[in-house]
Amino acid sequence: MTIPRLSDAERDAALTELSAWTLRADGLAIVRTLRFADFAEAFGFMARVAIVAEKADHHPEWFNVYNRVEITLTTHDAGGLSQRDVSLARAIDGMAGSAEG
Repeated sequence: MTIPRLSDAERDAALTELSAWTLRADGLAIVRTLRFADFAEAFGFMARVAIVAEKADHHPEWFNVYNRVEITLTTHDAGGLSQRDVSLARAIDGMAGSAEG
């Protein structure tokens, strides 16, 4: 199954809606860093995202230290950003709650 990569115009339009996300320097991914009250909140957030990501068959690249979660979204099969990344970013934004960032 071929997954289409977003055009530059589609990517830019998505980023206006996803204001908490930034375009990675190479233009092939979006990134966001969130900070929670503590490790338990950060880990709980990651667990909730993991369930949604698994159902969508689209998984984030992420890094966690204590209360910080760094997330990168890209679609390797598309060679950059796809609608899958936009959809998962929206879902993540909806689950971020009171996290900073």
